[in-house]
Amino acid sequence: MKIIPAVDIKKGRCVRLSQGMADQETVYSDDPVAMACHWDEEGASLIHIVDLDGAFEGQPANAEIVKNIIYNSSVDIQVGGGIRSLKTIEQYINAGAYRIILGTIAYKEPEFVASACKEFPGKIIVGIDARDGNVAFNGWVEVSDQRATDLAKNLESSGVAGYIFTDISRDGMLQGPNLKSIKEFSESTSLPVIASGGVGKLKDIEDLLALEPNGVEGIITGKALYDKSFTYAQTLQLLNLHAG
Repeated sequence: MKIIPAVDIKKGRCVRLSQGMADQETVYSDDPVAMACHWDEEGASLIHIVDLDGAFEGQPANAEIVKNIIYNSSVDIQVGGGIRSLKTIEQYINAGAYRIILGTIAYKEPEFVASACKEFPGKIIVGIDARDGNVAFNGWVEVSDQRATDLAKNLESSGVAGYIFTDISRDGMLQGPNLKSIKEFSESTSLPVIASGGVGKLKDIEDLLALEPNGVEGIITGKALYDKSFTYAQTLQLLNLHAG
């Protein structure tokens, strides 16, 4: 199990959004590279980077900052946000990205996911965002009538390395993760799942650790860390207790 700090980039700054709404942002730093390096020093083994402008615009908008994070980090970096072409994937992988997160395009063009997995085996994970169990896309602006669990099943044969599942009604709200929907999602696929959205206190991480037997292998946390609801060191202590 990994506890994965999130660095969300908007207009060159490190921010957090509430429920993915572009106008509900809190700025935490003007230097996302320094922020990523901070989590690296705190002991993270994987950092989650999202180009939020890219997610809303459909093409990377903060690519140079993302690459600088990769160059300056000693740990694995997974990158998402507006990645809709093989060329963009190649650029990030050549820069040293550990994994590439495909979101909206995985819903709109599942055949693209298969091409990307073939071209970059083991490097592609799919971010599936859901509101009330249905897939949300285009930076969470639109909600489809497809179930998130069905999309996960459909994409499994494409060769993806796993999923990031976000319940967007909980994201950035610090109200606790939707354990029921995370459990349902992780049990719908044989692939590893990273849970995202809603972590507000250490007890939330404890609750998610209990879902490891169901296939949850990582927990993304952002706002709670930035608001100092708990420290990263405390999450690592929890992890050690859980492992022991």
